[in-house]
Amino acid sequence: MDVRAVFFDAGETLVHPDPSFAELFTRVLRDAGHPVDPAEVTEVVSVYSKRFSDAVRAEEQPRLWSVSREASRAFWLDIYRGFVADMGIEDQGDLAETLYQAFSDPSNYGLHADAIPTLERLAATDLILGVISNFEEWLEHLLEGVGVSRFFPVRVISGAVGFEKPDRRIFDLALERAGVAAEETVYVGDHPHFDVEASRNAGMFPVLIDRRGRYPQVDAVRITSLEDLPAAIGLDA
Repeated sequence: MDVRAVFFDAGETLVHPDPSFAELFTRVLRDAGHPVDPAEVTEVVSVYSKRFSDAVRAEEQPRLWSVSREASRAFWLDIYRGFVADMGIEDQGDLAETLYQAFSDPSNYGLHADAIPTLERLAATDLILGVISNFEEWLEHLLEGVGVSRFFPVRVISGAVGFEKPDRRIFDLALERAGVAAEETVYVGDHPHFDVEASRNAGMFPVLIDRRGRYPQVDAVRITSLEDLPAAIGLDA
């Protein structure tokens, strides 16, 4: 494959809640007077990961959750209310909102340690790099804050363009902006459906970043660190 462009997902591919989703969630609850164990939060997160996928993959009417700030806020408030209820915590009316504000604050996010070395390696070539992400518009500020905007001349964010993965239009728009064909493009993300299946359906070559070894059965090139990406797409051959 003659690769001319590499696009990345954002959440859990390049950036993540810092230090982790469970620890940030735990901190917010403790600050609100609800001491919880991060291990308990992690257990609830695993349940809600499936509920999240089910909600946005419904065959008849998939829920659009990241196409606007309003849609995203409504979606995540529902998720957070369910989280705290499953943990036996009574939300007096503002806990879900407090969680939403915490997870919408760019200062509560960090960059995966393997991102910069990989992006510098790719930037040293003539590849075009970009981001295609289901995220609110403030992803622009987050990428700037963690120092990686400079790598991405093409950034297509669902909250800014009004459609989201797996809708093919979000990939087509990125290809148009980059001036490349789908068959010349690699897409790197952490989710089997929204990243691997969706980008493959758009004609791209998918690479799954699976840091925690959750998806060994996925039919795709699978890496556990972004630093393995150049070799996976033939740059170190």
